[in-house]
Amino acid sequence: MENSRSELIKKIAQELDCGSTCYYNPKTEEIIGIPNFLNFPEDNEFQEHFKDELEAVEKNKAHLIKIDVLESMQSFEIMEQFADQIADKQFQLELKNILNKKKPFQNFKYAIDQSDFRASWFVFKNAQVEKIVENQLNKIT
Repeated sequence: MENSRSELIKKIAQELDCGSTCYYNPKTEEIIGIPNFLNFPEDNEFQEHFKDELEAVEKNKAHLIKIDVLESMQSFEIMEQFADQIADKQFQLELKNILNKKKPFQNFKYAIDQSDFRASWFVFKNAQVEKIVENQLNKIT
């Protein structure tokens, strides 16, 4: 059971990382991921493409647990935590400076992509998102 819960958490975290809101049905263990609607409020093509998912959410609304995409502040905190744990003090300082200037998300991504810490960043970020998902599920289930 623990392994399936771990897989569930990973799947939800992946959906969130891709920018999708997740709906989880604990009875069927089904996960429905739909990209954030705020970006496509009245886009007919979007609604047609996700028609089945939207209908499944509407039909099973009473049984679903909604897990929203991370808020900007949550993502920013993950970036701060990553910077804090970097052993390379020069790169750590560079990241902290980036986080205190304009366009921190864009500039952080650029700095990470150009560094030797890119793989470490993705492992760290995934672990943090999984913790957030696990905490949300523990509160509800």
